[in-house]
Amino acid sequence: MNKMEAELTTLCYIEKDGKYLMLHRTKKENDPSRDLWLGIGGHFEHGESPEECMLREVKEESGLSLTAWKLRGIVTFSDGDWFEYMFLYSADGFTGEMTECTEGELVWVEKDKVINDLPIWEGDRIFLRLMDDGEPFFSLRLKYENRKLVYAAKDGIEIRR
Repeated sequence: MNKMEAELTTLCYIEKDGKYLMLHRTKKENDPSRDLWLGIGGHFEHGESPEECMLREVKEESGLSLTAWKLRGIVTFSDGDWFEYMFLYSADGFTGEMTECTEGELVWVEKDKVINDLPIWEGDRIFLRLMDDGEPFFSLRLKYENRKLVYAAKDGIEIRR
């Protein structure tokens, strides 16, 4: 990937009974998110829309088929020359049986514990709080330096962490 290209990804937080379905990333070697907890998502395949990518990734990683979801925001990440544009979703309707994930363990975790206690990316705490507060659609800019969050802005305005 050259410096002008950015990764395109989706991330979905599936909700049930005050909990999020979280993926504890433990199975892939050389994973920048190894040992952290994330929602479910991944990279676009050629020609996919954000929604198609999110639905496919949820099905592949969890075995669940979503029936109700909402696009919550767009998150722009950077760390040096690396850039990622992530479409952030929440979902509260699904069918099917959960399957084993090849990237880690899937666990239903209380929302408060996810936001306040689990080892997650620092910027993830920001967008999870925005979602939990019912924030309408937002654009979030997260700049990292060597995996440490150094700047965050919502809808173009810097926010304090």
